[in-house]
Amino acid sequence: MDNHLVKVLLVDDDEDYFVLIGDWLNEVSAAKFQLEWVSTYSAAITAISQQQHDVYLFDYRLGSRNGLELLRESISIGCTAPIIMLTGIGEPKIDLEAMQAGAVDYLEKSLINSAILEKSLRYAIERKRSEQKIREQAALLDIATDAILVQDLQGKILFWNKGAEKLYGYCAAEAIGSFVSKLGDAEFAKEQELAKAVLLSSGAWQGELEQVSKDNNKVVVESRWTLVRDRTGQPTSILVVNTDITQKKQLEAQFLRAQRLESVGTLASGIAHDLNNVLTPILMSVQLLKIKFPEPQHQPLLKMLESNVKRGAALIKQVLSFARGIEGKKVTLQVRHLILEIEQIVRETFPKSIKFSSDIDSNLWTVSGDATQLHQVLMNLVVNALDAMPNGGTLKTTAKNINIDEHYARLHIDARVGAYITIAIADTGMGIAPETLTRIFEPFFTTKSLGAGTGLGLSTVLGIVKSHGGFIQVYSKVEQGTEFQIYLPAIQSTATQENSDFELPLGQGELILVVDDESAIREVTKVSLEIYNYKAITAADGKEAVALYTKHQAEIRVVLTDMMMPVMDGPTTIRTLQQINPNVKVIAVSGLSSSDKLAAAASSGVTNFLSKPFSAKELLQTLSSVLNAN
Repeated sequence: MDNHLVKVLLVDDDEDYFVLIGDWLNEVSAAKFQLEWVSTYSAAITAISQQQHDVYLFDYRLGSRNGLELLRESISIGCTAPIIMLTGIGEPKIDLEAMQAGAVDYLEKSLINSAILEKSLRYAIERKRSEQKIREQAALLDIATDAILVQDLQGKILFWNKGAEKLYGYCAAEAIGSFVSKLGDAEFAKEQELAKAVLLSSGAWQGELEQVSKDNNKVVVESRWTLVRDRTGQPTSILVVNTDITQKKQLEAQFLRAQRLESVGTLASGIAHDLNNVLTPILMSVQLLKIKFPEPQHQPLLKMLESNVKRGAALIKQVLSFARGIEGKKVTLQVRHLILEIEQIVRETFPKSIKFSSDIDSNLWTVSGDATQLHQVLMNLVVNALDAMPNGGTLKTTAKNINIDEHYARLHIDARVGAYITIAIADTGMGIAPETLTRIFEPFFTTKSLGAGTGLGLSTVLGIVKSHGGFIQVYSKVEQGTEFQIYLPAIQSTATQENSDFELPLGQGELILVVDDESAIREVTKVSLEIYNYKAITAADGKEAVALYTKHQAEIRVVLTDMMMPVMDGPTTIRTLQQINPNVKVIAVSGLSSSDKLAAAASSGVTNFLSKPFSAKELLQTLSSVLNAN
């Protein structure tokens, strides 16, 4: 402490203790204190509301009220000066409650002397000054995209900037006073302790941390910690700057998965080459043996041997198609005809328990491709769909034109800006578990029983699609179904693509409520809307959406909501919003075009839908249609 006058207010119903405290403060030579005293709860509130003191001393026992109540009420009316709680002998529970409620220190009355009192006052004032200095500095960074927070050495959050609000979903009022342990699990708590140990020894730490947001989504941050000390060099708090690298890590995972598949493909290609060398002489020898031994008793065995050699060769061909794509003659073709052929096969050969439907854009663009290979892709996917619905279900095929823009290309490593056609094959089968979904394109990986599948079907599909310059997306939910979306570059003139952006309908400053549990989708959609002259606010689940809509009902023109979310799903959210405003305009969004959630939304009167992934053009056109509807 410096030599400026420190104003102290004592709240205690014992005047003798006021005299005693005054005597102790007079013994302190390192600082000057001005002690004032009030004896009642109400007088204390009056004095504290005037905010004329540097530090407060609250006795716990104040007649019919107590110091904890006074502490909480003082903070609630805006008291920012440090508060020290004075307690009796053997009251550790009260001491702990006081610290949790916002006291900077507690002193046991029977142990206080001049030195102890001066040390506690010094600590309280220095700590408050440090916090204030950090707040002032962090206020300058409140516009930063990084999450900036300050925590004490026990992990209690003291400061929380706008970037932290955006990243984690907690507003400052929710975060301040709570502990950083809420941002992770037990493993995160261990990482915190290890990081803290390094910090206390070196003064700084940095590394990656996996955390969770308010809506329970995983957040990966590049975290940088700095130890904050008081003027005497004692550690007081930790300044934390967290940079969101969640999207970067997701793209890295996609890249590593692509590398892994490429490595497996290279290995498979080498093995296939060697196996072909082995099978070639066997097949030739079998054919020679059929001529040399034409007797009827030998022919069945030789035919069986020849058939199995050819089957092995066919498997190797599938491996090669995954590894480097089957080289075929590519011509300009209309995929609609292939889909219609598949539809005919399904209707004629699949069980009647499978209900089939298709929806093909009447102006579907053409692609440059090999008809035989693309036919194989579609057949593999519809057969997989059949296997996923042993008790029957619905199989739907859709094909439409799509212009992929930067909005979507940033979220998928294989996507490129430009014109595509997308073919979606959706079933209502058993779905794919998340841990299996990451491996379905690996060659020889299968969840089917022994002898029921080679594990090469989807790897072949991927190889063919990639050889056509396209990519695949898969959406699946256990017990609800799976949708494979095939993207193939369309034959579109560059001029047409460039001019299409100028035809996008612009907003007129309308406010759109975007509801999605995926933070990346929320933020990219919000940015896209703002670029095209809309305003946007976001919610991570239906419960938050209802709260925001209640608050901003007069301003919100359209609600854009995902169908599958935690806490409150899309259909429930729509019904709740309709109770608030029967005329609310809603656009329903889903990654599964055959989702029962979409059916529920439709039953609630929703007629506008978007399928993930959607481009900015699709979003803007749908919004324009909804806003201009009668």
